[in-house]
Amino acid sequence: MPVTEPRRPIPGPDSLSFRPVAASELAACAAVWRDSINHYTRPQGRADIPPEIAPLLRLYEHLRSTDPERFVAAFVADPAAERGERVVAFGAAVRRERLSFMSMLFVLPEMQGHGLGRAIMDLIMPPGGLTSEGPGDPLVRATATDSAQPISNALYATYGLVPRVPLLNLIGLPERPEAFGDLPSGITAVPFADVLAGAGGDGRLAAAIDALDRETLGVAHPIDHDFVRREGRRGWLYVGPDGTPVAYGYAGEAGRVGPIACRDDALLTATLGHVMQAVRPRGAFAVWLAGSADRAVVSALHAGFRLDPWPVLLCWDHPFVDLARYVPISPGLL
Repeated sequence: MPVTEPRRPIPGPDSLSFRPVAASELAACAAVWRDSINHYTRPQGRADIPPEIAPLLRLYEHLRSTDPERFVAAFVADPAAERGERVVAFGAAVRRERLSFMSMLFVLPEMQGHGLGRAIMDLIMPPGGLTSEGPGDPLVRATATDSAQPISNALYATYGLVPRVPLLNLIGLPERPEAFGDLPSGITAVPFADVLAGAGGDGRLAAAIDALDRETLGVAHPIDHDFVRREGRRGWLYVGPDGTPVAYGYAGEAGRVGPIACRDDALLTATLGHVMQAVRPRGAFAVWLAGSADRAVVSALHAGFRLDPWPVLLCWDHPFVDLARYVPISPGLL
């Protein structure tokens, strides 16, 4: 039986303030994230979130460094806190070309139901409308949310961010790699390091990745690729017989897979299989596949992967991504 912590009194609105988060406050945001998730997963019989938060803090710092004005927290006055205030809720969003993606929004359990989530969402997410990216191009607003959170999902839907596609977390090792099949004849996997070593390699690789991202995800996000590489994920560029890039893919020893983008959805399964055979993880792999990437999901299950029981729901107000050809970095960073 989990121990129920005493509920703190709800502060009045006069004691609440909202502002962008400083780097020194990211650990406090992680504590809100952990408490919030544990609060709704314990009744489902799920284990508490492990206390190790170093990878999460690196993600937070990436989000804060790229979009500091969109990483906002709610604070209440607290004389016992180091700076006289403590974080009780926070949210983070990123803008990538015409895509505004809300990476996370969490409120302490004792503070839920008082409008903090909506207030933060109004601060970090823009109103819908057109953008200057192209004639008539709509601004896309999107997020990913736990399917076990109907209240949050309803809140996002009131903004037009309606759940559209499940993201399935597949965990395991390719014990039967033949289930993924081989790369098609004429397709060559070239490590990013080899591309970069060639004349003008940096520009060629960046152009190939940006083109594939815009074709599949709808936007380019080179700054997130830089983060993925700093996190130790290795990448491959897949080229056809004439040298034209047709896909790219990442996997790392920490077990994280993605992003992956393919010009043809028939190539996704083999690309996924290749990156997971090219890297030996320290434990198991974890990859987020959309329900619409059905062939890749079926192949992963036949290869020996298992499904996490709780899918994430990808929500948006305008179509923007082809998830039969794109595998995201994570639910918190497409």
